[in-house]
Amino acid sequence: MRPGVQARTLDIHQALGKRVRLAMSASLAIRGQPRHAMAIAMLEEAGLPVADVSEERLQNFFCVADKGAPVGLVGVELYGHEALLRSLVVAPRERGKGLGIALARHAEAYAASRGVRSMYLLTLTAEPFFERLGYTRLDRSAAPASIQRTSEFATLCPASSAFMVKVLSSA
Repeated sequence: MRPGVQARTLDIHQALGKRVRLAMSASLAIRGQPRHAMAIAMLEEAGLPVADVSEERLQNFFCVADKGAPVGLVGVELYGHEALLRSLVVAPRERGKGLGIALARHAEAYAASRGVRSMYLLTLTAEPFFERLGYTRLDRSAAPASIQRTSEFATLCPASSAFMVKVLSSA
């Protein structure tokens, strides 16, 4: 392990059947509510929707920065017992290091702590990644009304997007 890097263990045994050790610098802590300009820049660079990303919506977003440069972002939209995981993005240079898993798990824990039982998402490119985290594909017609009313579901993500769900364990 490189000097200055501490190993953090992320328990994802439910999704992967094993423990994964993440090598993350101590400065790569997940923090709440990113700056609007930073979030928009990361999302646009990744080709993800930004039309509905407001300062208010960013209250349920989380980010990771390395020396002030953004390297990861995830958002959650809360709708009672349901939530929409959105905008999970990791900078290309940080991919494959477990940061996406850590961000997804953080978003799930955040949602569960607010009474969410089911986490939904839409993706064009990351279906295998989310399957490894325990999400399963659903037909869009099975979406609850609260999710169908979101701008991501209704207009921003194409009908060809995979629609997925994960039941969150109550802890």
